[in-house]
Amino acid sequence: MKAHETVMGWVTAELQSGRLSIGDHLPGERALAETLGVSRGSLREALRVLEAVGAIRTSTGSGPRSGTIITASPGQALALSLNLQLATRHVEHAHVFEVRLLLEAWSAEHADLASGDWPTAERLLDRMDDPGLGVPEFLQLDAEFHVALSRAAGNPLISTLMDALRTSIADHTLARAQALPDWPTTATRLRGEHRGIYERMRADDREGAAALLRDHIRGYYAETSTEPDGARTATDATG
Repeated sequence: MKAHETVMGWVTAELQSGRLSIGDHLPGERALAETLGVSRGSLREALRVLEAVGAIRTSTGSGPRSGTIITASPGQALALSLNLQLATRHVEHAHVFEVRLLLEAWSAEHADLASGDWPTAERLLDRMDDPGLGVPEFLQLDAEFHVALSRAAGNPLISTLMDALRTSIADHTLARAQALPDWPTTATRLRGEHRGIYERMRADDREGAAALLRDHIRGYYAETSTEPDGARTATDATG
């Protein structure tokens, strides 16, 4: 077993037993290396791997925020994996489109009106109404809005996946948006569609919201797709 697998297995067991919780500090390097029977060099390499995937955070200095702290941020690991998949072209724009359809439509269909963070969603919509907003800022708010809506379904894994998607495809999405011939017109349309989706969600019309979300995602995919069959895929997928 590799050193990082040994460390992760120990952390997982400690969390499951209740001996450790999110936010707790790991023991010092020497003590942990002795406990796990690995060298301190191997332990340091393992800790770097775990920090990269969001399992821990390591800070130097003194005080309560220093040392190695368990964070368990699965979104960071998922975003890292998706970034690599996009870079190697194992995951393409069409695949992201299909996953968004599944996740966002399901979230809308299973939304609980009482669980939604509607003030945050409305605040994001208001900020997107700023006509002087640049494309990167608009897309950031756009993505946050979609993640906020997904949280109403009460499934933390869905929200984590959505947030990981948002992080991993940010550059990819920006490049496609900046290539559009008339971004202001596109932004105006997106604002209107967002408001319509939000209103359906607030009215507890889950099927209506899901239908609007599908149309919204398909329309934007078709507009920004560079694949020859992009428009056909956007029209036919899941429908």
